[in-house]
Amino acid sequence: MNVEVTRLPSGLTVVTEAMPHLESVALGVWIKSGSRNETEDEHGIAHLLEHMAFKGTTRRSARDIAEEIENVGGELNAATSTETTSYYARVLKDHVPLAVDLLADILTESLFDEEELRREKHVILQEIGAANDTPDDVVFDKFSEVAYLGQTIGRPILGTPERVQSFAPGQIRNYLSRNYTTDRMFVVAAGAVDHDVFCKQVEERFATLPRTPSARPVQDVARYIGGETREVRDLMDAQILLGFEGKAYHMRDFYCSQILANILGGGMSSRLFQEVREHRGLCYSVYAFHWGFSDTGIFGIHAATGGEDIPQLVPVIIEELRKAAETIHEQEIHRARAQIRAQLLMGQESPAARAGQIARQMILYGRPIPNNELMERLEGITTARLTDLSGRLFFDTVPTLSAVGPIEKLVSMNELSAALSPQTAKTQQAAG
Repeated sequence: MNVEVTRLPSGLTVVTEAMPHLESVALGVWIKSGSRNETEDEHGIAHLLEHMAFKGTTRRSARDIAEEIENVGGELNAATSTETTSYYARVLKDHVPLAVDLLADILTESLFDEEELRREKHVILQEIGAANDTPDDVVFDKFSEVAYLGQTIGRPILGTPERVQSFAPGQIRNYLSRNYTTDRMFVVAAGAVDHDVFCKQVEERFATLPRTPSARPVQDVARYIGGETREVRDLMDAQILLGFEGKAYHMRDFYCSQILANILGGGMSSRLFQEVREHRGLCYSVYAFHWGFSDTGIFGIHAATGGEDIPQLVPVIIEELRKAAETIHEQEIHRARAQIRAQLLMGQESPAARAGQIARQMILYGRPIPNNELMERLEGITTARLTDLSGRLFFDTVPTLSAVGPIEKLVSMNELSAALSPQTAKTQQAAG
């Protein structure tokens, strides 16, 4: 890796990876703060702030910001997640100073004008409405709410219409001063970039960022609870999400969980795809995933199917989970490792993907992780570890079930819990 890291006197961390063969640079600012760092009265404000950052500064109007980046053929955007927020750009190498200037401007000089705020609230209300009209969005939002009932980590990132409409500029500034500080921010660039020159540009333009928060950042310790949520809708298909508490980034079984998700439902050769879709034709989409957070995780199986196939679908999925607790084949591990390695290396051919990857590693681990170290972690995963993890993950924890659509025939939670109980698993293993 040609990665360089510098901590500026201000406390801001700058990381670059030079890709000399490119003509472009992907760069951005990643903040260790997201929807999880909101108070009860701030639900949705992290996402609103991300929108408002582009709506005018002391030096530029909203139109100026858009025109200046597009005048040089560049792109400027942002994203809010549960634990992070990012503001990023992609430009040709000659225009890196402009991109740095724009990013610094929107993060240090935003006006949060009342009229712009009123308009942007309306835009976000439309965004909330669109999400509520999208069943595969709804099923994931409802899942999180139940899995982490009453906690910030379980709340939808967009917020609620009532809360979003209530926000004033002062609340946005309070959230900003509490979370957007140099000890929680990373400026990352990948592509045709010179590290020393880039550091000087960042140091000069981001000099006014506060070093310490105005108040202690909010973040409760996550408590996975589990349960169910069902919403009957008149739709052509049903969205079903079955999940369990996964592993946090720093836990021993994190990478093991990533491999297991890949084996169960990571592609067309995965167990769920082959058995549920190809062999039985019970759904048009089925996959498994594992999401890690700083102190918890989610292991889930998502399926989209017609209502008439639901009675057969869920038992088949549970049977595949039971089989995973009995037997994992060495060939499946090799295939999963190969897929993860390919995704890792292919992603590094994109400067934007690489900048995001480095930023996540800095936020989670405090350093860039070399490829060989990542692969060594995967190499240590054995069939015995995977079957042991499967048994603990699927049969020793409370499941979470979220379903939207024509789900009248969906198994009851009591039946589901009984099928996933340790005793049932042991009985079926003995019989099988």
